Amino acid sequence: MLAIAEAVVDDAEALFTQGFGAAPALLKSPGDFATEVDMAIESHMRQMLNMMTGIDVIGEEGGGATSGTRWVIDPIDGTANFAASNPMSAILVSLLVDDQPVLGVTSMPMLGKRLSAYEGSPLMINGQPQEPLQEQSSLVSHIGFSSMASPRNTAFPAELRRDLLTELTESYLRPRITGSVGVDLAFTAQGIFGACVSFSPHVWDNAAGVMLMRAAGAHVTDTEGGPWVPGKGVVAGTKKAHDVLLSKIEKVRSMHAEAGHGQSPNEEHF
Repeated sequence: MLAIAEAVVDDAEALFTQGFGAAPALLKSPGDFATEVDMAIESHMRQMLNMMTGIDVIGEEGGGATSGTRWVIDPIDGTANFAASNPMSAILVSLLVDDQPVLGVTSMPMLGKRLSAYEGSPLMINGQPQEPLQEQSSLVSHIGFSSMASPRNTAFPAELRRDLLTELTESYLRPRITGSVGVDLAFTAQGIFGACVSFSPHVWDNAAGVMLMRAAGAHVTDTEGGPWVPGKGVVAGTKKAHDVLLSKIEKVRSMHAEAGHGQSPNEEHF
């Protein structure tokens, strides 16, 4: 299955690089759009994965199966970056069984990196097995941080995210906003970031990265510290960085609850 996924990603990378910098073509919601390349990549991947395996597919642009064994694809994670010719964008594909990823591929074509893993394997970068993650020895560790923009009626609105950034200044963690959850998770799996947080509830944003992080030996939970499942955000990284980040999230949530700020149980990412 991983060989099939990587063969399909080969095709997707060609479309990605040919269309890099494409203009927005479809406005999905304020601040959220797709390009013709998003739709072309997803259409091709959806068709090939289903034809070659007979397994249903869910994708960001076209929807699809929300339960059972399924392929999960995000044709371009970080579309706004892609359209601006920013290399921090990625192709994400994973295979879910019983709502857990059993393989994942994250391709960052403009960075020349493809990360892959399957259940029981080590993390592989461009096909080469990697050593498990180690705690970073430096006094400062970078973390990937989801977008600041968010509707107010979400579990982690912009005001709460802003306060989390303030809290993190008191720790050794230094947030970096890449504009791509897939890139954040891939950078953390490689040890470039010590940890990352995804506030997105979307399975296509998170599933591939969760598989990679687990293969790398990272500590992976949802944003409340529980086991990750589709529909939840992600906190992942080395044990120390994960625990510090999660404790700051919990502190900010408590502060907002005490202040009486209402929250919805649904998380969103923009």
